Parts: sequence; structure tokens; C-alpha cells
Amino acid sequence: MKTLRDVRVGDTVKVVRLHGEGAVKRRIMDMGITKGVEVFVRKLAPLGDPVEINVRGYELSLRKADAEMIEVE
Repeated sequence: MKTLRDVRVGDTVKVVRLHGEGAVKRRIMDMGITKGVEVFVRKLAPLGDPVEINVRGYELSLRKADAEMIEVE
């Protein structure tokens, strides 16, 4: 299983599935990260947290723990 955390800077991937439950999963979906959407990884902080991505035309920063909940291909 490949997650958003494993993607290199400059790569574009497609969301396959969201893991997690309840409020955390809902928050990720509210940010526009849903099944089938394309995500472009813009930057990675020096220590790997957070990850900066482009999704649905806007920039978003995700914590490492949240990025690990997003399965991609």
C-alpha cells in the first residue's frame, strides 16, 4: 500500500482510499481530498513534516500522520 507520505516531491498521484475514522477522516474529506482526486506534492519540510500539496486548485499542508491515512496510486 502506497500512501501520500511515500510520494516524492514533484509527483502527481491519484487518491484511491482514505483510511482512518470519524472526525479525522471527515476533516480530510472536507479539505477536498476524496477518492479519485489528483494530488500534486509541492514541497516537503526539512524534517518531513508537514507535506505541502496542491489539490483541486489550492495549496494545502498536511501533517505526516494525516498523509499516511491517504492511500494513493
